[in-house]
Amino acid sequence: MKYEFPEDFLWGTATAAAQVEGAAFEDGRGPSIWDVFSRIPGKIANGTVPDVTCDQYHLFEKDIEIMKNMGIKSYRFSFSWSRILPEGTGEVNPAGIAYYKRMIACLKKNGIVPNATMYHWDLPYALQIQGGFGNREVVQWFTNYANILLDNFGEDVELWATFNEPIAVYVGHAYGFFAPGLKNEKYARQCLHNLLVCHGETVKLFRKKNLEHAKIGIVVDVWPHYPARPGNVEDEEIAFYNNEIAGYGIFLHPLFLHGYSEELLAYMKEKDMTPQICEGDFDTIHERIDFYGLNFYNGIYDDADEIKRKEEIEKAGGNYQNKPEAHPEALYQVLHMLVEKYKVDVPIYITENGLPQDDSPDVEKLLDDQERIDCLEQILTWLHKAMADGILVKGYYVWSLLDNFEWSGGYTFRFGMHYTDYETLERIPKKSAGWYRDVIKDHGFTR
Repeated sequence: MKYEFPEDFLWGTATAAAQVEGAAFEDGRGPSIWDVFSRIPGKIANGTVPDVTCDQYHLFEKDIEIMKNMGIKSYRFSFSWSRILPEGTGEVNPAGIAYYKRMIACLKKNGIVPNATMYHWDLPYALQIQGGFGNREVVQWFTNYANILLDNFGEDVELWATFNEPIAVYVGHAYGFFAPGLKNEKYARQCLHNLLVCHGETVKLFRKKNLEHAKIGIVVDVWPHYPARPGNVEDEEIAFYNNEIAGYGIFLHPLFLHGYSEELLAYMKEKDMTPQICEGDFDTIHERIDFYGLNFYNGIYDDADEIKRKEEIEKAGGNYQNKPEAHPEALYQVLHMLVEKYKVDVPIYITENGLPQDDSPDVEKLLDDQERIDCLEQILTWLHKAMADGILVKGYYVWSLLDNFEWSGGYTFRFGMHYTDYETLERIPKKSAGWYRDVIKDHGFTR
């Protein structure tokens, strides 16, 4: 069957500054929380750091040439806050502005639509030691930063996202395995609330700029959890918690329905974790956006007995290995949930979707990534079905263009359509790069 997509469908690929740029301490850039966190022993797989990674800071022209040859229509990237403002506030770094001007100009010269994220997890460390997102002053810090971006790049970037996957801020403050590495859920709840206010105030600022050709939105990932055994009380409680208390519901409810859900408010009250909320905050957070970016990777089925077994094995010092099943059909369910439950009535972009490979010394094995192709084809099949139902999805971005620094996983996971040799910085196309080129050229695929 032929799965055809609209001719104006935006086929893209995505990266993030901290994961691909490198040049961590060049040309005036200040340290981010990930530069610091990666230097804490045991936090990153194999003790690696993102100092160089793919070195896109120096090699962006090569990467844009790769994208052009693939037929990529849009490139989703992020700004490094500490490259623009080394201290997070104060004096602007002209070298940082110049770099992004060159890169954006190169994208546009090659007919590639820039899709820019203001914040993709890499808070300037100078702000973290002042409380980071837990400090209400972050609203002023962030809107000042956003104002600099919009004044310098506003009309040159067609799609703006305030934040990417804000759940990472929760994970980094409540669980400790993402930067900044704290374990304080109450503080994490305050961080998330302040972040959402930052988003809303930035949307207000954006409207004041009257940028004729630009749109603004936010990117929230959805990993839907389902009870592995419907009707099993424990499974259902775990799935509900992972969705509504520690997952997408934290964001989607205030963004699209106004305010926190009754269940989340009750949970935070019971645990004495209710954040400080100022008058008008929920109106600000609920400010209308132009599009919603959905990062989707998989659906997850929660089995209480399996979770207990995992905890027992790890408590005893063992290594629990259980690769999750792929559930591409969950994308269809998520898209319907967004429209039907959360009343999302703006265009949706699938801003990230991909499949990791475990690193291997066998490069030829990594280059033959048929498993990735099979996965992406299934995802696009379910996406096509949702669009046929009338759900407005305007584009799809593969994560990622290149193998890169995968946060706490370091360089042990490879998501790229191009193999990155981290010694020589050579980019080698994988089988999926050719497949995606053909999908773009044909506006779809046959399977």
